[in-house]
Amino acid sequence: MFELEKSKLIDLGAEITTREIHQQPELWEETINIYKNAQEELQEFIGKVKEAAKGQKTRVIFTGAGTSQYVGDTITPYLRQHGNHQDFIFEAIGTTDIVASPQEYLISDEPTLLVSFARSGNSPESIAAVEIANQVVNTIHHLSITCAADGQLAKMSQADAKSFLLLMPSRSNDDGFAMTGSFSCMTLSTLLVFDQSNLETKKQYVETLSKLGEEVIAREKDIQKIVDLDFDRIVYVGSGSLAGLSREAQLKILELTAGKVATVFDSSMGFRHGPKSFINDKTVMFGFVNNQTYTRDYDLDVLEEVRSDEIAAGVIAITQPGKRNFSGDQFSFSEELALLPDGYAALAFVMVAQTVALLTSVKVGNTPDTPSPTGTVNRVVKGVTIHPYQ
Repeated sequence: MFELEKSKLIDLGAEITTREIHQQPELWEETINIYKNAQEELQEFIGKVKEAAKGQKTRVIFTGAGTSQYVGDTITPYLRQHGNHQDFIFEAIGTTDIVASPQEYLISDEPTLLVSFARSGNSPESIAAVEIANQVVNTIHHLSITCAADGQLAKMSQADAKSFLLLMPSRSNDDGFAMTGSFSCMTLSTLLVFDQSNLETKKQYVETLSKLGEEVIAREKDIQKIVDLDFDRIVYVGSGSLAGLSREAQLKILELTAGKVATVFDSSMGFRHGPKSFINDKTVMFGFVNNQTYTRDYDLDVLEEVRSDEIAAGVIAITQPGKRNFSGDQFSFSEELALLPDGYAALAFVMVAQTVALLTSVKVGNTPDTPSPTGTVNRVVKGVTIHPYQ
């Protein structure tokens, strides 16, 4: 797909999605430059957030809907280890949960920074979550991380003195149905904002990450071999930040095949507790393998178990090579590149998953750019009624 001429990709209904997966390593370089240019203002804004808390810890709630929610699911475990624990408590809550039941998720007397993720910023829940948080929480600030400068969320943020707008690279505002570059850029930018690592370390992470992304593009044939297996079900598992990523990975398959391929996701250890029943001889299981040695053992254990059960069409590790490695099939990145912590490695790993979804969509006769044959599932959600909250 990545080597096909534009006209052929248009014929397949895949030109937009293919291009938007392919350009992500370039977008990551743009993202860190955006962060560097905004760093001083960001630090000033975060200083005001901490000051307003008057000695209390601030709840940092990462929120969004669908893929935008999974940004928070992916980064929260990493930031709980590498973020500022003295001043912040990190958690991920979907806008869909906040809007539907504010009283169960928002606490009036706890200082809160609502970090809103949105590709377009026009989903009804994105706007409602901000408005309800303003209504419920006494000390509230907002960080809006979005890909569309002309979206409602961006406009609201610019008009609010207690908000900070961080715009992603313009090309990350995906035109395709599935979020790809928007997901990875919003994920990366938030890591850059809240990770306590120094700037030089972050630069090294992004440099390595971009090379890993380029490797995914160069090794499409290896991914195609996996997609050529006989399957109609896919499993994604992982641990830590990669457990959060597993939900985004399975959604890409579900979206781009319009449900023709069934999916399930779980943590590596959680998968045994019932969800393993999903596996049959038409199932491919993917495991994201953590580079943290202790956690890695658990990721590998479940892959080895399912492989030895001989009940699946394929069991594949998506991994950087480590001291212990999977004995079965794997998409293993180059040994020459430094091992990344899971929050950052997630972005290279998800490019593999995005490519699997793209190739599988074409395999089942779907059009990746417009995968919903009925048109009832839309790029920006429609049909949501926002009810007044009293």
